[in-house]
Amino acid sequence: MTKIFITGATGYIGGDTLYELYNKYPDYEYTALVRTEEKGKQVTSKFPKVRIVQGDNDSTDLLKEESAKANIVIHTADASDNVNAANAIAAGLTSGHSSSNPGYWLHTGGTGILTYFDSRDGKLGENSDKVFNDLEGVDELISLPSEAFHRNIDEIVINCGRNEGDKVKTAVVCPPTIYGEGRGPSLTRGRQVYELAKLTLQRGKGPTIGHGKARWNNVHVHDLARAFVLLVDAAVAGRTDDGLWGEQGYYFTENGEHYWAELSARIAESAKKQGFIQSAETEALDEETAKKVAGFESISWGLNSRGEARRLKKLLGWKPVERSIEDEVDTIVQNEHDRLQKE
Repeated sequence: MTKIFITGATGYIGGDTLYELYNKYPDYEYTALVRTEEKGKQVTSKFPKVRIVQGDNDSTDLLKEESAKANIVIHTADASDNVNAANAIAAGLTSGHSSSNPGYWLHTGGTGILTYFDSRDGKLGENSDKVFNDLEGVDELISLPSEAFHRNIDEIVINCGRNEGDKVKTAVVCPPTIYGEGRGPSLTRGRQVYELAKLTLQRGKGPTIGHGKARWNNVHVHDLARAFVLLVDAAVAGRTDDGLWGEQGYYFTENGEHYWAELSARIAESAKKQGFIQSAETEALDEETAKKVAGFESISWGLNSRGEARRLKKLLGWKPVERSIEDEVDTIVQNEHDRLQKE
């Protein structure tokens, strides 16, 4: 019986991935790490067969124990930024598995790592022609400077797959901007584009950062969940294809890209069309103002993160099928308006 241990089951990525897996493979044994009893009830109300363990990313003994017992670990809870959890999962998988019974670690990274060069050079809202890819260009990705965003956690996962590759098969799944209605038990909303829509509704204008020429990839959360399922399928089948696991197993998940300024303008147009704001104007925000009104995350609207998802398509036949982020804008704006009305 396949045993899956998942973190972040009440989150956006983890919840939708659990939904996709649970409905496709109801006979697998699922264990979910949750922070509170209440969150555990949220999970079991939607997925009754899931076993709940209570803890967080600092519950290192628990993470080691569950990782050692599981065939597959899917780590989505603050996965790209928590050192303690990554080290615990690596230790648990290594101690609990062998070359004849390897464990699999599907780790959630993030394409924020690709913003390193803009951040280093102090660029906001400027054009970049640099496009990474995860197939021919994977060596460049796994060799980015150690100070790049998320890079310290990537190194833990990659080194585990490199040094313990007979026992632990690793894959880093790197989503860009995520959109779409999640199907998990709790959080069903993304952040970047949703916060952009929220600020547009609050200020009555679509915000742009710098010159508005920065670009970022995007993916629908359902397509992202299916990417995780394909990797689970490969793990269960015991596939050992070259480039599937270990230091080469680094996967972008994208279905196109957007200019942040163009997306902001589209959001403003939608908000005006739906009668939520008076005009479809945009406004340029400098870094200080953006952070003040929308937090640090708003700076991502001025950074480039461009990476083509070639590996998943070639090795596992992943094909995004959901509607585009542009087609989702009206729904995002409506949902954000409804949320603000309840606050």
